[in-house]
Amino acid sequence: MNESPPKQNDPPAPKVQGISCAPNPESLAPRLLATVRSLADELRPQARLASTLGLDHSLERDYGLDSLARVELLARIDHDLGVSLGEAALTEAETPRDLLRFVISTREQGAMAAPSVVVPATRADTSQQAVSDAYPPDSVQTLVDVFQWHLQQHPQRVLITLYENGNQSIDLRYADLHRDAVALAAGLHALGLDKGSKVAIMLPTGREFFAAFYGALYAGLIPVPLYPPARPSQLEDHLKRIAAILRNAQARLLITVERAKPLAHLLRAQAEALHGVHTVTDLSLTDAPMLRPALTASDVAFLQYTSGSTGDPKGVILTHANLLANLRAMWNASNVGSSDTFVSWLPLYHDMGLIGACLGALYLGFHLVLMSPMAFLARPARWLETIHRHRGTVSAAPNFAYELCLAKVTDAELATLDLSCWRLAFNGAEPVSPDTLERFAARFATCGLKRAALMPVYGLAENTVGLSFGPVGRGPLVDRVDRVTLARDGVAEPARSDDAQALRIVSCGSPLPGHDLRVVGAGGRELPEREQGRVQFRGPSSTQGYLNNPVANQGLFDGDWLNTGDLGYMAGGELFLTGREKDIIIRGGFNIHPQELETAVAGIAGVRKGGVAVFAATDRRSGTERLVVLAETRVREPAQRAQMIRAITALSATLLGAPADDVVLAPPRSVLKTSSGKTRRAACRELYEQGRLGVTQRPPWQQWAALTATAVAARTRHALHTAVRVAWGLWAWCVFCTLGVLAWCAVMVLPGVAQRRRAARALTRSAIRLIGLPVRVEGLERLPAVGPRIVVANHASYADAILLGAVLPPEFSFAAKSELADVLLIGAALRRLGIALVERFDAAQGVEDTRALQARVRAGESIVFFPEGRLRRAGGLQSFKLGAFVIAAETTTPVVPVTLNGTRSLLRDGAWLPMRYAIEVTIGETICPAGPGWDHALALRDAARKALAAHLAEPTHDI
Repeated sequence: MNESPPKQNDPPAPKVQGISCAPNPESLAPRLLATVRSLADELRPQARLASTLGLDHSLERDYGLDSLARVELLARIDHDLGVSLGEAALTEAETPRDLLRFVISTREQGAMAAPSVVVPATRADTSQQAVSDAYPPDSVQTLVDVFQWHLQQHPQRVLITLYENGNQSIDLRYADLHRDAVALAAGLHALGLDKGSKVAIMLPTGREFFAAFYGALYAGLIPVPLYPPARPSQLEDHLKRIAAILRNAQARLLITVERAKPLAHLLRAQAEALHGVHTVTDLSLTDAPMLRPALTASDVAFLQYTSGSTGDPKGVILTHANLLANLRAMWNASNVGSSDTFVSWLPLYHDMGLIGACLGALYLGFHLVLMSPMAFLARPARWLETIHRHRGTVSAAPNFAYELCLAKVTDAELATLDLSCWRLAFNGAEPVSPDTLERFAARFATCGLKRAALMPVYGLAENTVGLSFGPVGRGPLVDRVDRVTLARDGVAEPARSDDAQALRIVSCGSPLPGHDLRVVGAGGRELPEREQGRVQFRGPSSTQGYLNNPVANQGLFDGDWLNTGDLGYMAGGELFLTGREKDIIIRGGFNIHPQELETAVAGIAGVRKGGVAVFAATDRRSGTERLVVLAETRVREPAQRAQMIRAITALSATLLGAPADDVVLAPPRSVLKTSSGKTRRAACRELYEQGRLGVTQRPPWQQWAALTATAVAARTRHALHTAVRVAWGLWAWCVFCTLGVLAWCAVMVLPGVAQRRRAARALTRSAIRLIGLPVRVEGLERLPAVGPRIVVANHASYADAILLGAVLPPEFSFAAKSELADVLLIGAALRRLGIALVERFDAAQGVEDTRALQARVRAGESIVFFPEGRLRRAGGLQSFKLGAFVIAAETTTPVVPVTLNGTRSLLRDGAWLPMRYAIEVTIGETICPAGPGWDHALALRDAARKALAAHLAEPTHDI
């Protein structure tokens, strides 16, 4: 659906005796769609999603057109298409296609009643079929839509060939994955989880992972992939990190394997939101119906947790739009298509493996051959053998994997390989070594591998996964720069050809199409080429931020640019990375990047490959920074260890111009790594400063005992906290029920509306005082003292109206949903209080109720509106209905914005027990309408929304 909206100066279709002279019914579809989209964009100017919506999307839910907006829509249809629709179109039409039927029917009835005058069309015809065709892959909006499109086109095509045990593989077709996902989604739906709830997935590479991941998406939930514990010795550290992630994500459910259930249950004591631990088998319901969630491009698809410390997990928020934009850009830049075969062993909890390989396969439809990370690590030759066996054309891995193949693949294994099919060998996710690239290309050239196939790339979870790619078929580009000039001045000056100490830096390519990169200095000024600074990016793949981590978000965003945390420079339009901003070591006026020294030290005999960390640590006695080299080794003989220390010290002096202050030789696995294999230098520094480097991990049974004790203590604290919270909630209910009965009696007995409102207000204020609820009111003096006023407030809780009734003067009435009229006892009291009951579902009746409210305001009555219309559990300011603003504009009544903070936490939608929470009521400056009419009503709405958002301690969603 790529219809263009009509130009602003296009005239409306002429009418003769009420009959449209448009050329034919089929040409009306794109013109009607353009009218609907234009109005929707006026209502939600920041969202600009209407262009992606079609004839079968909901006018209410998708386009955001309430009853009053639909009245305006009918007027525009009359103007743009020359067709006057009646009340039935207002009340019965649910989609633009329904409106199209009314338009065609009205024109045909008019044609039978009177002759029509034929007038040439003002724009080219577009067929109805073109509007209603299935989306091609580039037009779909969500991952679920992508899955459904492929399922309809080729359900029996093999998407994944999965190696679960050794050389035994199974083929997974779209239909197989769909069936697994539907069964899992049905089980999740049966648990009653709300749309948008987080579901943690801690599963190894296998069919169950895909069932859980896609099943969560099918159920409208947000998957959170987690990595399972690799070794028993790391159990305690792993659980602490996982518990921190579960707390940050507020995950409701954990899906894992059966043997991990006892382990996972310990997490429930440290993650209060976690309500259950299940396996895929536990949850799957066979023969379940398909569940289609109402997902949009802007909905969160999943959370990608980046490597962080135990207490500060960073959950990157990725929407469906982010994912699809990044997949399109990556594969367009690399010319990958459905005919390719991608071989991957990358973990499914990491962005390169999950998004680049698995979701890339789902989107493009290429064949994915998947093996587990453990299979690769146990025998790296399996990766290359699988590429050979399946004629793989594309694969990706971090630099250490290429290095591991160089070290572990034997000459005999090499002789059996044919890698001439491998045309794209991506290298990313960690610093790319030029030595590794050259040695890998040289050694595997005998297998048919071309050097031009090697492609260093750069990406990060904050940009979904990919950010910059090199040109296809060029091979690696290595820049030789003067080491001293870069360290001293931050300038990547090209080195002399005879400079033996030149620093070699690999290009990561140019930014993906539609994405931007820049390098900035300390003051935020963009630097010229070859000057080193902080690397920033922006584009359609950029995250909205980290979940529940405002401190990290402050460091992430710089206006509309995002910080990568990396240092680098641009040259020839390509990005060259020099190190991590936090890892940089400043010594004697020089900026030292640890990666090069780590690589060099790893080449010393006896030092484990990948087992080196270089970092700066604080000397407790002098307070100065010390340069520390941590190297893993199995060597125990003192003379050999002394020789290794001397060699490391000499390397440090050669490469950095100064020897290391301390060299620590530690047992294997002492260098802490992230889930993706990156060195955790900050964590190593912390252990060094605590004197714990190289300390043997406690036995697993001791770790179990410590975790159990921690869980018991956490459960005890939680139980005490819950008891206090429940006691206060029950006390609040007792007070409100008691005084509520008195208020109901007063309302039913007292003779006048004014007296009834004063009595209800007095009793409400007494109840608030009795339960000790802290309520702070600001700006009450801004409320106009005389004349009718319209108050608009955000709506977060059923307590909102009660609190505003206690705060505002008693002459205010409220607009409420008409369903309350049928509630026993409450309906009668509301009528006695003069509450205006408004119909929400019958469009025609809603319009009539709005007109009745206009009459009340013109008569001098002041009314409180909640323009969001209905409660939602999710925080943030939702889209506004227009009733209050149309009334204000038509009656020239001032609008007073009132912001409520804390009521959502006091009594959230769906909860019955209130929680004590500080409440703030902020009364804003009065907004006066400029006049009657649609445009002035929209202007009022936007001004009121801006005023509410300015004081609201929750995010404001696009309208």
